[in-house]
Amino acid sequence: MLIRIVKLTIHPDKIDEFKSIYEAHMELIKGMEGCEKLELLQEKGRYSNVLMTYSYWQSEDNLEAYRDSELFLKVWKTVKPLFCAKPEAWSMERKFEL
Repeated sequence: MLIRIVKLTIHPDKIDEFKSIYEAHMELIKGMEGCEKLELLQEKGRYSNVLMTYSYWQSEDNLEAYRDSELFLKVWKTVKPLFCAKPEAWSMERKFEL
């Protein structure tokens, strides 16, 4: 299992627009082969314009197939102008679970 974490810093006045775009595409993303789970988290305090996506993939190949898909390119093109900082991303493997 691969967990992809992406930190997105959104222009404060564009947060609702980002959430609407994300919500409109969540089911399509979750429908991609190998996508097990998808989450959107928002910082609760002072930096409420910082959001993180967590996506859970069966394999790195599944993630790469999504990243090479028309769906990803469409969504990325739509949300990229809403960022006020460069996105950061990590691909993680779970080592322990309680």
